[in-house]
Amino acid sequence: MTTVLENEIFKISELVKNQNFNFNKAQILNHLPEKYIEEAIDSIESWETYKPTPLHNLNKLNEVLKLNNIFYKDEGYRFDLKSFKALGGAFAVNKVVKDKKAKTVATATAGNHGRSVAWGAKRLGVNCKIFISEFVSESRADAMRKLDADVIRVKGNYDSSLKECIKQSTENNWEIVQDVSWDGYKEVPKYIMAGYSIMIKEIIDDLKNNSITHVFLQAGVGGMAAAAIAGFAKFYETTPKFIIVEPEDANCVLKSIKQGQPTSVDIVKESIMGGMSCGDVSTVAWEILKNASNYCLTISDRAIPSTVALLSEKKLSNEKIISGECGVPGVISLIGVCQNQNFKEALDLNSKSNVLLIGCEGLTDQILYNKLLNEGLEQIQ
Repeated sequence: MTTVLENEIFKISELVKNQNFNFNKAQILNHLPEKYIEEAIDSIESWETYKPTPLHNLNKLNEVLKLNNIFYKDEGYRFDLKSFKALGGAFAVNKVVKDKKAKTVATATAGNHGRSVAWGAKRLGVNCKIFISEFVSESRADAMRKLDADVIRVKGNYDSSLKECIKQSTENNWEIVQDVSWDGYKEVPKYIMAGYSIMIKEIIDDLKNNSITHVFLQAGVGGMAAAAIAGFAKFYETTPKFIIVEPEDANCVLKSIKQGQPTSVDIVKESIMGGMSCGDVSTVAWEILKNASNYCLTISDRAIPSTVALLSEKKLSNEKIISGECGVPGVISLIGVCQNQNFKEALDLNSKSNVLLIGCEGLTDQILYNKLLNEGLEQIQ
């Protein structure tokens, strides 16, 4: 396995230090208020099928990288939706139905967020309109249709589907439940992020005496990453280093950090990591990420199949882990950083480090997973 992990496919494309880092708990929880987090946790923990997701120890990977611990939060067991997205979208649907008496909810999605919104809508008996781009697989679309959602495919990328969602929702008076914010639309994304924060509470409950030193967080529009940071601000006494991970061709957070302001990316090439292939950072997430993230890095798609296979074949831990394409970027990033001594020293990764990775999705697309697994098995043999 050591030889596999030395492969150049794990190479970090770019690493950028946030020169404006200033972790301020009060400011973070001003942007994602504690009352939102507490309400989300109370609500989600009361759902009939709720249970915390597993926290694995990637002990075999740790033997190679020579850190203290590597923890992997496995969101593949989150309700029936197999993704952390189940937490945010469904809770936000609860809120808009309760507070705004919504009869129809709508969203744009690459898959997992839409399933959560559709699931939440079905639970409450309201209509659901889902807008997807031409790049979203039919299996993901079918998964949402099975939850009684009306799925509308839009020519173009995710941003095109979002624009169409906003247009039709405005015309038809549908309530948008979107995980990205813009001017005049901030409360619902906060509800969604508040839902995500329960992951951090579960992790801290599991670890008890283990002190997390580094957290690798995937970013699309930045909602999960910002929510996780807010979760640490609320529930954790110490402050770990937060490293934001993005596809190299959809690096809106990294570019925003470099420019010191939200910066759009024109996505010319769509990443396999579809849920992370976003051109704009959420304005609500940005208010947290701009000061509370220590580093941003980007990766290519090349190591996705190998990492999916390594987890499945028990090469990285004693347990078989089923992870989708957006669940493995943290693993890839950690390996890539540890391959580069300068990067490893910059992040202060050493034998005392306790690293947290978020396996944000499991088997959410059977066809794509099988393709990645088969490719990966050939690569690691």
